[in-house]
Amino acid sequence: MTRLKWGMIGGGEGSQIGPAHRISASLDGHFQLTAAALDIDPERGKSYAVQLGVAEDRAYGNWQEMLAGERDRPDRLDLVTIATPNATHFEISRAFLEAGFHVLCEKPLTMTADEAEQIVAITSETGRICAVNYGYSGYPLVRQMRAMVAEGELGRIRLIKAEFAHGFHADAEEADNPRIRWRYDPEQAGTSAVFADAGIHAFHMACFVACQTPTELSADFASMVGDRQLEDDAMINIRLSDGALCRLWTSAIAVGRMHGLTLQVFGEKGGLSWQQQHPEQLHWTPLNGRTQILERGDAALSPQAVRASRIPIGHAEGMPVAFANIYHDLAEVLRAKKLGSAADPLALDYPTALDGLWSMRAIEAAAKSAKSGGAWVGM
Repeated sequence: MTRLKWGMIGGGEGSQIGPAHRISASLDGHFQLTAAALDIDPERGKSYAVQLGVAEDRAYGNWQEMLAGERDRPDRLDLVTIATPNATHFEISRAFLEAGFHVLCEKPLTMTADEAEQIVAITSETGRICAVNYGYSGYPLVRQMRAMVAEGELGRIRLIKAEFAHGFHADAEEADNPRIRWRYDPEQAGTSAVFADAGIHAFHMACFVACQTPTELSADFASMVGDRQLEDDAMINIRLSDGALCRLWTSAIAVGRMHGLTLQVFGEKGGLSWQQQHPEQLHWTPLNGRTQILERGDAALSPQAVRASRIPIGHAEGMPVAFANIYHDLAEVLRAKKLGSAADPLALDYPTALDGLWSMRAIEAAAKSAKSGGAWVGM
């Protein structure tokens, strides 16, 4: 199998998300890191790219150099991952899409819904892929939940309870730490902090598993530490297209919560419960029945969950493997595009620019609702 040529912007040495992408992209042997612009410091970025095995002539000082250097190459990149600060996502994604590259962008896709709509339009016009890294949707048992909902095993979905709450920004003495402060600066983070940063993963997962889109929401934002301009805690109610109601709590000040991404889905015929910190098990309770534990790696699971599992049952997988399922999906779709054939339908569950647009609409609607005393805002 010939590896696809992969480029990366951002995610340099010391980055939190960079190693996760590199592990995930290489896990199945689909991608080879071929070009990179990894750091805001040009020389440091080029040096680190070479350490990672990138040829010197494809180790770039910034994304503009990378675009200019890669645009007309006969061995051009198959996929470009963007893992830079939020405010740069739109400009970089647009430039590479318009130059004919396929893109995987870290969330949030853009800073505004208007920018996200432009990205969706560009993908439609060019036929290029723009995926968004809502990587937790790659967990096998999250895909099992989606499959069970789609097959009607839960009946009509009534209620979803979603959480993404941690306590890593609770220390007031750390409020001015640059690694934390920027997240609460509207010029760098946009109109929302913890909902846009963490809660949006829970939002996407709720819509993904329910197989529904949002119609309106009501939000309560709170800033509890120091003089933060943006929220560090939020409670959001979301009405979905087929009648389900989602209750979503997200927080950065929940001391004792390490990660806190959980999802519970309640339908007419039963309920499901899953936690990212214990991703190998899914609790399934049929109506009037006993709770069952579904184990990742069990061959009796849905084709979606089986396809997303690599390690035998009883051995833990993890977040990079979930991200790797996004890369696996993209590799299958990109190869199908090259051959002019249809991709495996099971490979089409990766988050797209349209998911990024729904997320930006949700962020803007939540900020508007919070300013209006929790009024319901349409999406």
